[in-house]
Amino acid sequence: MTNLFKYGGIAASVVLIAFGAASIGLGAWGINNVRDNLKLEQITGTPDMTPAAIKAEGQKAGLTGVTYPSTSVAGKTIDTGSEARAFASYMRIHTLEATGGQTYAQMGRFLDAKGNPTSDETKAAKDPKTGQPVENGLRNLWVTETALTTALNMSFFAERVGMFGIVMGIALLLTGIGFLVLTLGGARERKPAAAPQAAPKVAPATN
Repeated sequence: MTNLFKYGGIAASVVLIAFGAASIGLGAWGINNVRDNLKLEQITGTPDMTPAAIKAEGQKAGLTGVTYPSTSVAGKTIDTGSEARAFASYMRIHTLEATGGQTYAQMGRFLDAKGNPTSDETKAAKDPKTGQPVENGLRNLWVTETALTTALNMSFFAERVGMFGIVMGIALLLTGIGFLVLTLGGARERKPAAAPQAAPKVAPATN
């Protein structure tokens, strides 16, 4: 039974160590993959992508109730998840500036004859070439912005998942090593203590 616990503990330790090493490797691979893909896009922060500059632009555009980025990426190559997330937050401010502070859901689908947004198709101006209602181009801008910022934010999320995998891998690795040390240390056979020797009998003295 002692040998069964010993070898079972060793096997469990080896499994923990293997899973820990694999988790660290996969986490590191995931982070590198995210950063390599971001580099391929060749994204560079524009000069106004600093907290002070974007706030000044937003105030000039009359934006209210918006959260401004706190990290500067001006002139930087966007090649990490954190930078991608910051770039996405600047993109949102730029889009709000273009739409006068309105989000996608707040804007009309079409434009009327005067160029005003409307969601009533019967009031929309008609395209002379196609005869179809004229779409609100600024509303379509939100579709593009949402698609791009979602991809950038997913890069940030994927990088964080990779970091979590590395942390969990280290925890599993240390747990496996510690369990292995305890198993080997506790399985050592102790030498049986020597039985106490009886005191020699002394023969009674004779006269």
